[in-house]
Amino acid sequence: MNLPSTGSFGDFVTRAHQAGRLVVQPRMGVSDATAMRNGLELTKSAAATTVGTITLDSYTRVGDNASASAALAAGIDLNGYPIVAHDLITTRAVLDGLVGPDFPVQIRHGSPLPAAIIKSLIGAGLHATEGGPVSYCLPYSRVPLTESIPNWALSCELLAEVRESGVEPHLESFGGCMMGQLCPPGLLVALSVLECMFFRQHGIRSVSLSYAQQTDPDQDAEAVFAMRRLAAQWLPDVDWHVVIYTYMGVYPRTPEGASRLLEEAARLAVRTASARLIVKTVAEGYRIPTFAENVAALETASAAAARCTRIIGDVEDTGIHAEATALIEAVVNLDPDLGTALVMAFRRGYLDVPYCLHPDNAGRARSYLDDHGRLQWSSVGSMPIRGSVSLERVGHTGNTKLTAAGLLTTLSYIERKFDSASLEQEYQAAPAAAQLPDPDPPPPAGRPHKEYCR
Repeated sequence: MNLPSTGSFGDFVTRAHQAGRLVVQPRMGVSDATAMRNGLELTKSAAATTVGTITLDSYTRVGDNASASAALAAGIDLNGYPIVAHDLITTRAVLDGLVGPDFPVQIRHGSPLPAAIIKSLIGAGLHATEGGPVSYCLPYSRVPLTESIPNWALSCELLAEVRESGVEPHLESFGGCMMGQLCPPGLLVALSVLECMFFRQHGIRSVSLSYAQQTDPDQDAEAVFAMRRLAAQWLPDVDWHVVIYTYMGVYPRTPEGASRLLEEAARLAVRTASARLIVKTVAEGYRIPTFAENVAALETASAAAARCTRIIGDVEDTGIHAEATALIEAVVNLDPDLGTALVMAFRRGYLDVPYCLHPDNAGRARSYLDDHGRLQWSSVGSMPIRGSVSLERVGHTGNTKLTAAGLLTTLSYIERKFDSASLEQEYQAAPAAAQLPDPDPPPPAGRPHKEYCR
């Protein structure tokens, strides 16, 4: 059966970027098909340049499609859309007349073994998804890399076959979002580039490299500029763009704090010439957001981006590019096949994700948040980056070993920083007789914040 083209995801983002518009995207997914279509309709009609998202449920992510089917039959709501359990006619009806060249949709899933998901999304007429053999294996599963990598290779090859229909398939690496937080930027950059190189080796010609907003805007900007340089070097014959993820750790609980953090993510995207932004909502700190809250976040981010009229490329070189380069080169020199090289790299500890408990991860690398609010290495384990990281940045000065209490404090850094600032503003604005009690002290102020947007 010939399905109507739903438009190339990468082409849409590229056109918008060339026109000076930031593409904003939610992460939404519900199990009911009618409600899922409604969420996509609301996303498309938002006052922003948007692409749609169908996020899959937990059963589908782990391949338990029987449980997903049973839940559908029993009328039980799931935490996402079970694309494998739903028949293709149902999913096509969700998309019919809504998805097209002016509104592409991406499937987001979280699976280390995505081949069945890829087959279902292709059958529904879609051709854009995300993840990766490392980034959707280590944080979310106990599946060995030796199983995830071949399945992802097959998935890439299945997706690449869509090109024969005249539409370029698109695959986004989740490598720049490993663990959400506490992973220093050099490793995030390297993993995102390496996964996109893996996609290319298995037939994908349109990719996006991800980077999750961390704790310091200047460090983030340096990381994204490094990623762009490395993508140009290692992916010269691939259509690529950068996607920024709004902070993925413990989120501010005040609406004002959450909005300010989202706006800072939009500024980061514009400052670094990134093409797309994954938003978060004011409800992220305590519950699953509604469709309306997702739309509000899309419009808030789009408006913040529109207020940014300059791109500034002058960032301090603290070694992120050199660090990521050393990691990439160490991996590609292990074996011509990137899948084999990735397995070897983790086995030897050349790639080592801090605080990741997966059995294939060496677990010797550690990081900390310095007094300026920047992520640094306290231990690099066997990663070949000691020569590109100063002694100060690998824990040779001061006490950088995280205690349990210190880890919790570090994890809540952004929440406290943005909520404390919001409470202080409310305190200053309140009448004297109704002023709030003093808020908890904010985290260290760090380096002076530069204003890049008007």
